[in-house]
Amino acid sequence: MSTLRQRMTDAMVLRGFAERTQETYLACVRHLAKHTGRSPDTLDTAAIQAYLLHLITERKLAYASVNQAACAIRFLFSVVLGQREIAFDIPMAKVPKRLPQILTREEVSRLLAHARDIRARALLTTTYAAGLRLSEVCHLQLSDIESSPERMCLKVRQGKGGKDRYTLLSPRLLETLRLYWRVTRPRHWLFPNGTGNGPFYDKTAQRIYHAARQAAGIPLGGGIHSLRHAFATHLLEAGVDIHTIQRLLGHGNVSTTMRYFHLAQSRLTGTTSPLELLTPT
Repeated sequence: MSTLRQRMTDAMVLRGFAERTQETYLACVRHLAKHTGRSPDTLDTAAIQAYLLHLITERKLAYASVNQAACAIRFLFSVVLGQREIAFDIPMAKVPKRLPQILTREEVSRLLAHARDIRARALLTTTYAAGLRLSEVCHLQLSDIESSPERMCLKVRQGKGGKDRYTLLSPRLLETLRLYWRVTRPRHWLFPNGTGNGPFYDKTAQRIYHAARQAAGIPLGGGIHSLRHAFATHLLEAGVDIHTIQRLLGHGNVSTTMRYFHLAQSRLTGTTSPLELLTPT
């Protein structure tokens, strides 16, 4: 796998793939090789389809995860190996469209209050207050905090699609981060891993979220990404326009942001049914 891995890495770097995408694609191909016991470049369409079926029926992965594996395998065969005829035979599963579960403001307050320590509270508060993805909050650096009065923002480096952006740094979040810094004194990464030589681990952040959620007595459902959904929905309920929310979230297309219209309660409860507009008979 070493030579093939390097070829695939080089191809992704040349095309400007984000580092996280590179890691995900390589992991998908590595799992394929481990499952089949063969080098991926020796597999045919039938073997690949059998593997994808295995992911669905035996490993019970979500279709989004299966599609991610299919994209990685398609890239390997089509771009790296130049076997375009096999790549287009790889099926892409239709992902069911479900609205995410949204935490209420009261639930977010309870969750933050039940964080196990100051680091956990700072991590969860930052995720919600800035509307960050999991990888984005874990990779924040101290230099990303721009706290001068005329700036007051967080820089998000290499978000989804490899794009940088700025998002909100509220006074309450800045106060929380300053308290956290005085206690823990991180040097480079805002939330360093256990050894201090790299960013926080995604799985650790998820465990922190679920522990706080359980301690707060909030029914289970969804992961730490629920805080990002709550950020967008609560802003919309507060009257912030959709294009501003789009920029803060880093969505490439406003249609992705539009789904939060379906989740904002004020948009539902403040709307009059057309029945009420009819003239009584």
